[in-house]
Amino acid sequence: MLDFDLPEPSCLYPQHALELEWLDTNGRGGYAGSTVMNCHTRKYHGLLVANLDRPAGRHVMLSKFEDSLALGKEEHFLSCHQYPGFFFPQARPCLSNFNNDPAPCFTYSVGGMMVLKTIMLLEDEDTLLIRYVVENSPSNLIPLKGTFSGNPLRDMNAVKKSSSAGKTQKISSNLLMLRLRPFLAFRGFHGLAQKNSAFSPETVSMKNGFEIQPYPEMPPLFITASREAKFFPAPHWYLNFEYGQERARGYDWREDLFHPGIIEIPIKKGEAMLVAASLRTSPTGLERKWGKENRRRLALREKDDFITVRFAEEDRENLRQLLRAARQFLIRTTTGRPAVIAGYHWFGDWGRDTLISLPGLTFCCGQEEVGMAILASLGRHEKDGLLPNYFAPDDEDNAYNSVDASLWYFWAVQQMLKYGGTWKKVKQDLWPVMKNIIKKFMSGTIYGIYMEDNGLLHSGDEGTPLTWMDAQVGGRPVTPRGGIAVEINALWYNALCFAGELARASGEVLFPPDLPDRVKYAFRETFWIAEGAYLGDVYAGGVLDSALRPNQIFALSLPFSPLTPTQATGVLKRVREDLLTPCGLRTLAPGDKAYRERCEGDQDQRDSAYHQGTVWPWLLAAFGEASLRFAEDREEARLFLLNHVRTFLRQHLGTAGLGTVSEIFDGDPPHAPRGCISQAWSVGEMIRLNFLLQER
Repeated sequence: MLDFDLPEPSCLYPQHALELEWLDTNGRGGYAGSTVMNCHTRKYHGLLVANLDRPAGRHVMLSKFEDSLALGKEEHFLSCHQYPGFFFPQARPCLSNFNNDPAPCFTYSVGGMMVLKTIMLLEDEDTLLIRYVVENSPSNLIPLKGTFSGNPLRDMNAVKKSSSAGKTQKISSNLLMLRLRPFLAFRGFHGLAQKNSAFSPETVSMKNGFEIQPYPEMPPLFITASREAKFFPAPHWYLNFEYGQERARGYDWREDLFHPGIIEIPIKKGEAMLVAASLRTSPTGLERKWGKENRRRLALREKDDFITVRFAEEDRENLRQLLRAARQFLIRTTTGRPAVIAGYHWFGDWGRDTLISLPGLTFCCGQEEVGMAILASLGRHEKDGLLPNYFAPDDEDNAYNSVDASLWYFWAVQQMLKYGGTWKKVKQDLWPVMKNIIKKFMSGTIYGIYMEDNGLLHSGDEGTPLTWMDAQVGGRPVTPRGGIAVEINALWYNALCFAGELARASGEVLFPPDLPDRVKYAFRETFWIAEGAYLGDVYAGGVLDSALRPNQIFALSLPFSPLTPTQATGVLKRVREDLLTPCGLRTLAPGDKAYRERCEGDQDQRDSAYHQGTVWPWLLAAFGEASLRFAEDREEARLFLLNHVRTFLRQHLGTAGLGTVSEIFDGDPPHAPRGCISQAWSVGEMIRLNFLLQER
């Protein structure tokens, strides 16, 4: 298990802890997440962010608890807030350790005691559980080190047994008071709450807690404790919570949150206390629910151990973290459709991202049924040869503005077959979709997608972004790629070759047998730049864009390559020299006048850099696969990649989103992580690359 030890003591060094973020999910698209200081820095942070059917989409319901432990007249806080000009409390929580397996667990030093707080969302429920355990602690326990199970009572016993001090500080009373102040938002997760008269402040007291429904169109929230809790209504709006990450990103960054009252719960040392926040009718049996969810997570950990046993010992913990992160992307929507969340916190359900990440998230990990269900579900949404680029929260008005999602579908099926799938499964649910895509692309479909006379695939125009490099500023693409794009045609060639094999196996004829060869030769003639020994990016208007970009790597990494071995070696050399970084591949070579070294600032500034030099870690898998196929010394390439990936994961899994992989990194050193803290194709492709490196 990966532990994240913090500076000694962390309460004196809050900035480091404010840059580390944790995440827990419920398999429904909902999540809980914040910084390890439990001080929100994003509008997307919250303890109960639920994916609702009405109103559709993710909503921050319970933003946070201000939780504290009262020892006589002293009050020690386990969370904090940032207001204009100051933090509250000024004496910040002394967090000594954090780990995230099987659930986010925080260890605090409080008045000579050790407090463990563990946060857990229940699978397939909009229910949050928080467990508190308080114990005496040895005076030499800060910073708290070692490996923890996430089970507070088990961890307490482990700490006691491992202590060499033999003495504990005496606490005057064996009875302490846990005090909780809920802060409610009840708003869409892209927005911010403001004090308003439409918010109904009335609460209904119930045993060990209360119920509140601020807006009639939204579900009520129930907050209860496992025992002996008292709720004291004290309705009040707290104003101007500040979110530093939103300010840095150029968005509104101040929010008002509603405080309905205070919950007080006596807690004895050595005993566990559970608190629940739920959209279900007042949850009961909290200890039973906690135990069931904890056992489910421990069973998943055992499955992860079974998967990772084939890997070198130094790789196992990194891979365990990736496998845990992978499960967080796999959800069922409110309509019951199996899907992949593209990234936390703000991305939704994207077709392209789903297909690129799917092999690593499912097929590599032995979750063939989940992967097949997602492929079949995506296929049922095919229209005019296109698959959705984006699914709307209510599954209506889906966007189809992607040319490559349909082509990645073929690659995902190839990966499914590689990792144990059968032609029988493909033929029943997937093959009809694949045939229709080929037919529609050949004859022509919407968005200017059609096959040229030489067999290459044309798509879009200079004002219509249909590829993965789709950032726009002022309504115009930053990297116009309408025309004949290099990775689109590498995917097209791969799809034709694969579809031809499947058609022959089923006794069908989809296209003239010489079409793949025509495409192969046209691809070389169109994109190969001999004097630089690499591939151009887009051919449009009779001109080839000679910018050095990573899109060319797919002409080497896909199962069917249109290049000669000499050309492939040249491309691999240029990509390694000009685009490879410790974190992935740059989207543009540094020597280009359009290169942007950092992806920061407001949205327009970030979008201007998004594909103009910014590093994307998901591309590292394609580079790795190309290297294993075309490097002059393939064993040297494998060892180089193995060390490269180990170093990256060892350094990155303990930064930004803990235990997961960020969306992007700056193009220039030190390659700071940016974008989403946890991205599906970053995680999925890093898992797949690890599996590739085990193959001989």
